[in-house]
Amino acid sequence: MTNEIQDNTPISDERAAIIDQKLEAVVIPVSDVDRAKDFYAKLGWRLDADFRFDNGFRIVQFTPPGSACSVQFGEKVTFAPPGSAQSLYLVISDIEVARGQLKARGADVSEVFHPGAPGAQFQPDGTGDRLRGREPNHASYGSFATFSDPDGNRWLLQEVTKRLPGRIDTAATAFVSANDLASALRRAAAAHGQHEAQVGQPDPNWPEWYAQYLVREQSGEELPR
Repeated sequence: MTNEIQDNTPISDERAAIIDQKLEAVVIPVSDVDRAKDFYAKLGWRLDADFRFDNGFRIVQFTPPGSACSVQFGEKVTFAPPGSAQSLYLVISDIEVARGQLKARGADVSEVFHPGAPGAQFQPDGTGDRLRGREPNHASYGSFATFSDPDGNRWLLQEVTKRLPGRIDTAATAFVSANDLASALRRAAAAHGQHEAQVGQPDPNWPEWYAQYLVREQSGEELPR
């Protein structure tokens, strides 16, 4: 059951256009700033800042590859217990590739799994409701893996290849990295191969077909066949 609270107060024209509210940084609690800095640097995340002040305040910021949101940690940044940040999402387009790259950089990444029951991805590692391997149909949003930093702050990898409708601006198709674009092209190539098999001949208009596939996949629309 979902409870919703509605406010029927009239909204003025000035308030109707809501200003952008961009989530740009998340604070994670760590016990050893230099150890955490070394860990995230080894993952290949971009170091944006390491500022120290005379009163002991220190703030470090890293940004994961292709991410619009960064993480911050340091001294006198948060009162939360070290390691208490859990299930921080890292959305990726190919979970096996991402897992391999993170392991090669020293992260202890779990095996890829899919939930056998709703919410299993948020349960502790080794829970029985986590079923080994990718989601059987490779469905978007269905495959996960986890890893933690030295303090126990836990990251949750989620494979997203096709967005649900309404999750992105349908007027704009964009890829945050060359890897994401390459993964999308590989999926388009596989789908186009099936398309050519169905029509029984090569498709000379494959560039248009690829373009439609990339746009529709990202916006959550029905894919071309």
